[in-house]
Amino acid sequence: MEAPPEHLPSNRVLELVSDNQNLQVLEAVTKALGSDTRLEILRFLGTHTCSLMEISDALKLPQSTATMHINVLEKAGLIKTDLMPAKRGLQKVCARVYDRIIVQLPAEKPQQQTTIEVSMPLGAYVEARVVPTCGLAGELGIIGHMDEPGTFFEPERIYTQLLWFHHGYIEYRFPNRMPPDAALENIEVSFEVCSEAPLHHSDWPSDITVSINGVEIGTWTSPADFGGQRGVLTPEWWDNNNSQYGLLKVWRVTPRGSYVDGVRVSDVNLTALHLRTGQPISVTIAVKENAHNVGGINIFGSKFGNYPQDIVLKQNFRRDETKGR
Repeated sequence: MEAPPEHLPSNRVLELVSDNQNLQVLEAVTKALGSDTRLEILRFLGTHTCSLMEISDALKLPQSTATMHINVLEKAGLIKTDLMPAKRGLQKVCARVYDRIIVQLPAEKPQQQTTIEVSMPLGAYVEARVVPTCGLAGELGIIGHMDEPGTFFEPERIYTQLLWFHHGYIEYRFPNRMPPDAALENIEVSFEVCSEAPLHHSDWPSDITVSINGVEIGTWTSPADFGGQRGVLTPEWWDNNNSQYGLLKVWRVTPRGSYVDGVRVSDVNLTALHLRTGQPISVTIAVKENAHNVGGINIFGSKFGNYPQDIVLKQNFRRDETKGR
């Protein structure tokens, strides 16, 4: 058969959004598809580029009827026609433009979802009350003195990449950058963590509790102090027999409750945290002295362990146009 009409779109999918801007096109397309005869023509043209006369003969249609249907399909942009030389003058050659038509029905415009993320250096804590064994390590070596809680207040603590203690807590304060016209959907805190055993131990449970603004959101039991295999980021100077890496854990608070890695751990919800725009968000990580499993804690920074991150706080929210009016 003759060559197909030129300049056909290379994209064979027609995507239409059902809105005011595309209303005329959508009406033309739906009208064109609302006929069994026109659907038969489109099926036939799926494997053929044919003249009007060939379509008329193949589908047993009067030529005038075929012409009427072809005109409707062409007006809707579903077929392309060109005049091509024939034995007697010119003939109209038809080709199907699209293989699929997708119509997106109208829907309410979704609110814009946004995430504010703050990464806090491991050594940028504002309070620490720890009981030995305890210590700080940087990328280049030990900071201060081992098993000396006072070391946690040395100026060099800002370079900390690994900290550990038997029980106690460490507190960070994050800026609250939520805009006033936002509706908070959830808040989450994540960090790499494991238990703290002498050297390391594959069975050493420890109950690790996270609080936000002084409200306990949940406890996760670390199963071990991981060693025996070097952490991906652990510096070469750190002894192989020591703790090497942890697990990346995510504490999340939603309007319905609190979760650790998606597992519900408490009924504490966003309202209970009393978050206020412009006021800092306190995050406390603790091993309580009266916990069921007092197995210590190791917290890893971005250059120690397996995960290149520090203490990360995320606020996921949607713009709320009703606020601030």
